[in-house]
Amino acid sequence: MKWEGQRESENVEDRRADGGGGSAGLGGLGGRMPGGRGLGLGGIVLALLVSWALGINPLTVLGLLQGGGGELPVAAPAAQRSGPPAQDAGARFVRTVLADTEDVWTAYFARGQQQYEQPHLVLFSGRSPTGCGTGEAAMGPFYCPADRKVYIDLSFYDTLRERLGAPGDFAQAYVIAHEVGHHLQNLQGTTAKLDRARQRVSERDYRALSVRLELQADCYSGVWAFHSQRSKGWLEQGDIEEALNAAAQIGDDTLQRRAQGTVVPESFTHGSSEQRVRWFKRGLESGDLKACDSFKAAAL
Repeated sequence: MKWEGQRESENVEDRRADGGGGSAGLGGLGGRMPGGRGLGLGGIVLALLVSWALGINPLTVLGLLQGGGGELPVAAPAAQRSGPPAQDAGARFVRTVLADTEDVWTAYFARGQQQYEQPHLVLFSGRSPTGCGTGEAAMGPFYCPADRKVYIDLSFYDTLRERLGAPGDFAQAYVIAHEVGHHLQNLQGTTAKLDRARQRVSERDYRALSVRLELQADCYSGVWAFHSQRSKGWLEQGDIEEALNAAAQIGDDTLQRRAQGTVVPESFTHGSSEQRVRWFKRGLESGDLKACDSFKAAAL
């Protein structure tokens, strides 16, 4: 991926030197983040890794992160840091990918006579206050609908590469594009509809809806990749395969099989490896958000 020298977003806030502050904690492993969904693309991944290390049933950990731990007080977001942007490669890469999502979605929305509201992205280390409560590295990258920000601890990329077998810069770009996909869902009102549904459906039915939401975000990231490559031509041989591999490695079935040797489909929250790959490819091949309506799909 030829990302060096491309435009970098100004919508990135670097809190990595803030010491992981924040008064409202997630109780170690965490709880539901009020005002939005508690898990992002990487949350299930790191929840399982934590469960391996502590000898806890992985589904117990996921249950806590998905709502079993109760709601938490909302922490006030930290003030934006002043000074020049960090120049380490990780920060520059994130700013570059976020900038491209801004370019792609601004142009895409403009074609429909709509204005795209750009999200902010927060780099943090360990833990950080958010509009949805205190975010922790153990949650992986996530999007907070309440403050419309993407949060990421860059150590997740080490986990993605070293523990989950998903290396490559475009695998990392896919992670950011997926979380921006959740921002699109928030702008479209999809996230709010799912939150309202949680009050009237069973936990099993809610998990099924959650899978559809996550697969739609995967599809949206594929749409981004389609238009990004068309406008910049910056993808190199093997880049798309990196994203597809990342999607496969963080499928619920693959993670459960690694963690406990068995697969429990009714506990899925993000979709199987096959489903995640299929929906990313659906967006990539169509380049059209309308092709990503996973909620109306008869089969995933």
